[in-house]
Amino acid sequence: MKVTAPSRPPSVAKRGRARARPRGRQALLGWLYATPTAVFVVALFAIPLLLVLKMSVSRWPLLSGDQGFNAPDNFVKAINHRFFTDSVVFTIKYTALATVLLLALGLGLALLVQESSRWNNLLRASFLIPSALGLASASLLFYVLYSPYASPMAPVMERLGITFLGSPNAALFSTTFLIVWRYAGFYMVLMLVGLQGIPADVYEAARSDGASRWQTFRKVTLPLLRPTLALTTVLCVTGSLLAFEQFYILTKGGPDNSTITVVQLIYMVAFQGQNDLGVAAAISVIVLLALVVINALQLRAFRSEEN
Repeated sequence: MKVTAPSRPPSVAKRGRARARPRGRQALLGWLYATPTAVFVVALFAIPLLLVLKMSVSRWPLLSGDQGFNAPDNFVKAINHRFFTDSVVFTIKYTALATVLLLALGLGLALLVQESSRWNNLLRASFLIPSALGLASASLLFYVLYSPYASPMAPVMERLGITFLGSPNAALFSTTFLIVWRYAGFYMVLMLVGLQGIPADVYEAARSDGASRWQTFRKVTLPLLRPTLALTTVLCVTGSLLAFEQFYILTKGGPDNSTITVVQLIYMVAFQGQNDLGVAAAISVIVLLALVVINALQLRAFRSEEN
């Protein structure tokens, strides 16, 4: 005898279809909301990335276009470029200096203005104001301030023999000061958000156990601030490794080509002298791979033991 499964009552089937319709509409609505972002990512990231990868393995002069496949010649020329090693070393030196100063100052300022009060609100606004200024505008401002001719400090600079951009170390420290002035308030805000996310009960428990301020900072604040420190470190290192505007405006790579960053080198190879987009794209790919590896190592270093 053939046994047939009992059919679902019509009311149950209708209810199932009724539930499925809103879910389908919500999914469609979600895709509609995500479409502009997807188009933005494809048009301004995916397509340029594929084009750079194509350029990096092709002979591609600036004015002639694609001249055919030539890998790995572009990468060999990029690594053998006379400024490649110097630019990498200088960029790493600048990144280490800027990262340490920005994170330390950002955390210090956040601790300073952590408690809400009338004066602290004024301090927060004062520290954050430079972040509202564009980097190119800030670089032009400091270019005038550092100028031995147009600066308001020019007479003092001449009398004391001070030069802000006249030597490699002076140019490095002067540019780093500009970046710290410009971005310290931004990193203060990020650190402040992380600090305010730490429960007050944890600090009360530490005080009840007799922990000193230093012990509380080292054993409570820093471990609980780990996600914020990971984010700020990645942002700071990535931004420093991709430095361009400040050095291009302030030093033009000088004095004696001592302040050329990797991104400046890409610009020089692509649009100055060589006019070779293929070699410039090869350097860009090397920088991209280095950033991926460095960011992965940073995130791994800040990963908590529980994760």
